[in-house]
Amino acid sequence: MFGNLLRLIGAAVAAGVLAAAIALPAVGGAGMGVKSTTDVLNLKPEELKADPPPEKTVIRDSDGKQIAQFYYQNRESVTLDKVAPIMRQAIIAIEDFRFYEHGALDLEGSLRALMKNFQSGGVAQGGSSITQQYVKQVIFNKAETDEEKAAAIAPTVSRKLNELRYAMAVEQENTKDQILEKYLNIAYFGASSYGIQAASKRFFDKPASELNLEEAATLAGAVQNPNATDPNLGKQHRAALLSRRNVVLDRMAELGKITPQQAAEAKAKKLTYKDISIPGGCEQSKYPYFCLYVQHEILNDTQFGKTEKARREFLNRGGLVIRTTLDTKMQKAAEKAIKRFVHASDKPVASEALIEPGTGAIKAMAASRKFGGSKKKNESNYNLVADVAHGGGTGFQAGSTFKAFTLATALKEGMRYDDGINSGSSFQASGYSDFKNCKGENVGDPSHVAHNSEGGGGFKTLRTGTWGSVNTFFLRLEQKVGLCDVVKTAKDLGIKRADGGKLSEVETFTLGVNEMDPVTVAAAYATFAARGSYCKPMAITSITDRFGKKTQFKPACKQTLDEKVADAVSGILSGVFTKGTMTGVGGIGRDAAGKTGTTDGSMTAWFAGYTPDLAGAVSLGDPRGSYTHPLRNIRIGGRYYGEVFGATISGRIWKETFLSALKGIEASSFTAPDMSQFGGCSGGCAPKAPPKTHGEDGGPFEVPNGNNGGGDMPNLPDVTTNGGGGTTGTTGIYPVTPGIARD
Repeated sequence: MFGNLLRLIGAAVAAGVLAAAIALPAVGGAGMGVKSTTDVLNLKPEELKADPPPEKTVIRDSDGKQIAQFYYQNRESVTLDKVAPIMRQAIIAIEDFRFYEHGALDLEGSLRALMKNFQSGGVAQGGSSITQQYVKQVIFNKAETDEEKAAAIAPTVSRKLNELRYAMAVEQENTKDQILEKYLNIAYFGASSYGIQAASKRFFDKPASELNLEEAATLAGAVQNPNATDPNLGKQHRAALLSRRNVVLDRMAELGKITPQQAAEAKAKKLTYKDISIPGGCEQSKYPYFCLYVQHEILNDTQFGKTEKARREFLNRGGLVIRTTLDTKMQKAAEKAIKRFVHASDKPVASEALIEPGTGAIKAMAASRKFGGSKKKNESNYNLVADVAHGGGTGFQAGSTFKAFTLATALKEGMRYDDGINSGSSFQASGYSDFKNCKGENVGDPSHVAHNSEGGGGFKTLRTGTWGSVNTFFLRLEQKVGLCDVVKTAKDLGIKRADGGKLSEVETFTLGVNEMDPVTVAAAYATFAARGSYCKPMAITSITDRFGKKTQFKPACKQTLDEKVADAVSGILSGVFTKGTMTGVGGIGRDAAGKTGTTDGSMTAWFAGYTPDLAGAVSLGDPRGSYTHPLRNIRIGGRYYGEVFGATISGRIWKETFLSALKGIEASSFTAPDMSQFGGCSGGCAPKAPPKTHGEDGGPFEVPNGNNGGGDMPNLPDVTTNGGGGTTGTTGIYPVTPGIARD
C-alpha cells in the first residue's frame, strides 16, 4: 500500500500537479522509503555551496566595550550546545517531529502535516523537513536581485525538486545535530532577528541557552510565518504569535515532550516580548564621528575587499569584532569641554580630535553638533571631525596653526632661536619669483598685501615672531627658507587637504589658507610631541572574524623630522602659553605646547596643542560657509562675541579637554632643546629694545586683562576677558577661498 502511494505521489510530482497546494512536502521516509521515492523521481544529490550567513559586526572601544554595530541581518551564530534543549525540542516538534528518524525527505511526516492542515483549514504543521527549510534559506540568502529572491521562494515543483537534491547532499555531508545548528542560526524569527541567538535577545533579553518553555514555544511558532507573527508590528501580530505559541505547546504535549499540565500552565501565561532595541549604524552609536571614521577605514582599504561592494559586505555581513583606539574617558572630556562653550543648536560648529603621540591612536573625536539627518534639529549628516575620505566635509582653513611648519623648516635648515628678520607692519612680494611652489613655478603675488593687526613692524626672532604670531614675519621667514621646503615639511607631518585635493602652494601657505580637519592637524602636531615621529592616524587595533581569526594592526610611524628639531619646535611653542597668544587662557599645569590659528576676519578659529602624552586640535567655523558667516558679532554657547580668535573658544576647549583627559595620568616632560645647536643666533641677532606691554599682533605679553584684539568675553568670570590677539591680512589670488591667518 505504502509503495503504491509513493508511486502515485511521484507521478503527481512529475506531472506538476501538486505544485504549491502541498508545496511538495517530503517525498520519502527513512530507509527503503526514501530510496524508492528518489528512484521514482530519478533524483541525485547535488552539492549546496553555502556561504556563511550574514553576521552582525561589532565595534568596541579600547577597553572592549561595544560602541556600535553594523548588520545586514541581525544575527549571532551559536553552537547547538548554546541553545536550550527545550528550544531544540520545540522547533523539532512543530517543524519536523521525525527529524532524527528520516533522511532528506519525510513522506510520512509530510502526509500527516498535509492532512492536519486540511483539517484545520490553515497551516498548523510544517510540510518541509528542517533540512529542506535550511536549503531554502541558504538559496534565499545567496540571492542578490529581487528576481532571484522571488525564485528562491516560488511555490513551484522545480524549486522543490532542486531543494530536494540539495537536501540529499546536505544530509550526506552533515550530522543531524549539525543540520539543526545550521538551521537555527539561519532561520528568520521576525522583529529583524535572524538566528536563534539574536531572536532570543530581541524577544526576551537573554541568550538562547536560557530560554524557558513558553519562550521556546514562542520562537518555534514564529519561524513558520515570521512576518505574520512579528510582535513589533502591533497587537494583531502579537495575537497571532500568541496563538501560534499555543499551537506549539499543544504539539509538544501531543508528542509527549511535555505534559498536558505543563502545556496548560504555559498557555495560561501572557505573551512575553521585551522589544529589546537593536541599534545599527553610526547614527545610533554614542560616538558617531569616531564610528564613521572606523567604518570608512574599512571601506577605503583594499585589504578588506577588492571593490567597495565587497568591503561593505565584509563590514555588514562579516560577523567581525573590531577593537579600536577610542578612550571613552578622553572622549567624554572632549564632549564636555565643547558643550560648555558651543551649543548643539549654534550655527558655528566646534570639532576636536585627540591623538596619542608615537602611535597615531585616535583617542577621541567630538563635535558640538549631533550626527543625523534632521536639519530641523541642526544635525550633521557628515563627519565633522574628519576629512572627506572618512565621511567628512571639506574642513576649515587652519590659519596660523600652519606657522609651526614654517618654524620647523627654519630650525631644520639651521636657524637658531634668536635668529630673526626685520619685518614691517605689512608685507608685499617684490616680484612673482619671490615664492616658488614645488614645481618651480613662480607664485609670488606683488598685488597682495598682508598686514598685522596693530602695526607690528620691527625685528622678530623665531621665538618672538611665533609667540606674537606675526603674519609679516612668517611670510618673510617662508620666503627665506623656501615655500617648497615648508610644504614638504607639512607633508612629512601628514598634512593634506580635507577635500582630498592638492595642497594650495601659494605664498600665504604659512598663514593656513588650506582647508583642514582636526584629525589631520592633531596628527601633525603629535609629530612634535613624539620628537619627530609621524604616525598615521589609527582607529583600529584588531579585527576578529566570525571564525575567531584575529588580525592585529600596528602603528604606522616614520621618523620624518629630526628629534632635536622637534624638541626645538616644542621649546618655542611652549612659550605660546606664557608669552604668546594663549597667555590669557593659561597652561594646564604640565608641559604643553601649541599654536592658535584664526583666519582673516575671524572666519574660522583653531587651536592645536600637545603634551608629550597627547595631542589635540580644535576647529571652529560655520559649515554654511565661513566667508559668508564669519565669527563676528555672534552668540555662541549662549555668549556674545564681538570677534572670535583662536584662543577665545578653541583654545579654551582644548585646555578644559586636556585638564580632564589627562587627569590621573602622570605628567611627562618634553626633552629640553639642545641650546648648543639652537640657542642664541647665528648672526644678525635681535637689537636691544625696551620691553613692550603688548604683542605686535595684539596678543598679550604682560597685560592680564583687556581686549587687545581678542574679542569680548563677557559672562566668563573664571577666565580673563582677553581673547588672544591676532595678526591680520588679506588674501592673495591663489587660495581657493578667501581668508588668511589672524591670531
